[in-house]
Amino acid sequence: MSVNYATLGDLKKGSYIVIDGEPCRIVDMTRAKPGKHGSAKANVTAICVFSGNKKNFVAPVDTQVQVPVIEKHIAQVLADMGNQVQLMDMETYDTFEVEKPTDDPQLAERLQPGVEVEYWLIMGRPKIIRIRSSSH
Repeated sequence: MSVNYATLGDLKKGSYIVIDGEPCRIVDMTRAKPGKHGSAKANVTAICVFSGNKKNFVAPVDTQVQVPVIEKHIAQVLADMGNQVQLMDMETYDTFEVEKPTDDPQLAERLQPGVEVEYWLIMGRPKIIRIRSSSH
């Protein structure tokens, strides 16, 4: 599992964070001022990259948190297999299957054999992000 560590206070809206073992993108973050009994707190609202579930996280801003390492790759769609597509990495020529994106129906529709896509490898799991070019 490839993750780095960062201080919660260094992250901002749009950053990625690991909450409950799931990679999430921060959609909202508020900071409460330091109180009488300690440090400032950050209240993080994030959306899970794979499930789309909303997650909340509250911790002091100086807390060390996990940040997923995101590797960006290019692949070609080889086959449409219903809920999944078979991809071939354009560098390593490895073939593997990935779930079609459920959060973007238009993207899922355009995943036809021959289309090049950008996919991200996040904590060992691939996710199709966007279409690079199509052969049609």
